[in-house]
Amino acid sequence: MGGFGLFAIMLLVFAVLMVFMSVKSVPQGMEYTVERFGKYTATLTPGLNIIMPIIDRIGRKLNMMEQVLDVPSQEVITKDNAMVRVDGVVFYQIMDAAKAAYEITYLDMAIINLVMTNIRTVMGSMDLDELLSRRDEINARLLTVVDEATSPWGLKVTRIEIKDIAPPKDLVDSMARQMKAEREKRAQILEAEGLRQAEILKAEGLKQGAILDAEGRKEAAFRDAEARERLAEAEARATMMVSEAISKGDVQAINYFVAQKYIESLKEVASANNSKLIFMPLEASSVIGALGGIGELAKEALNKKA
Repeated sequence: MGGFGLFAIMLLVFAVLMVFMSVKSVPQGMEYTVERFGKYTATLTPGLNIIMPIIDRIGRKLNMMEQVLDVPSQEVITKDNAMVRVDGVVFYQIMDAAKAAYEITYLDMAIINLVMTNIRTVMGSMDLDELLSRRDEINARLLTVVDEATSPWGLKVTRIEIKDIAPPKDLVDSMARQMKAEREKRAQILEAEGLRQAEILKAEGLKQGAILDAEGRKEAAFRDAEARERLAEAEARATMMVSEAISKGDVQAINYFVAQKYIESLKEVASANNSKLIFMPLEASSVIGALGGIGELAKEALNKKA
């Protein structure tokens, strides 16, 4: 009984141990490879899995979630012989656990070296200005090349990003001077453009002023001509009326006409600047008679209206 009981206990312990060894729990986001006598046979997915104890064992435990690797900084010589220091980051995900476990040794190291090599290749074929302004294109080219190269390893490279591109200090100083000169150039161009625009506006203002002044002179001349025309018409009508009165034998009309011209002539002589003393060899009775004629003519005109 003692020996049989001991054997039963040992057998029970062995059975429990076998069950424990055959049941494998895989966490979410992980996959395990199973090896039978050292040869890959299956892949365990997340959850409870059963394997053959003793003859099967867990080979590799692989993280199936997207992972990120820092790419160490390195110096790259550009196409125009500029030395720049570059670093980056790569995102990848294992799609086939068996390939990632058995197709490549030191997976992370292989990815980093592959990315660094292609960074030198891609960026070495570009000028410095292109490196600084076309980073998205660099990332796309690196992603295409690296993803294709890592496909046999069961990987999917999702993104490659260049984090920093650091030119040498002397080159940075030169670029700063160039940028300052470019800004000064733009400022001078804007200032010259402003002066040009101001001169154009000033010329436009002078032009408009000249046009308005000419328009004003034209209008004034037109009004002067119109006034002279009306004055001439009035003079013509007055002359015609006097002529009609003379033709009818009205002597007072002749006196009016002569007196008017006589008085106008005296006014022009008296208003001359160089006239200091005027001798008038005229009879006062003639002037008085002319003025009397004007009075008689006005009286007759008023009587006719009455």
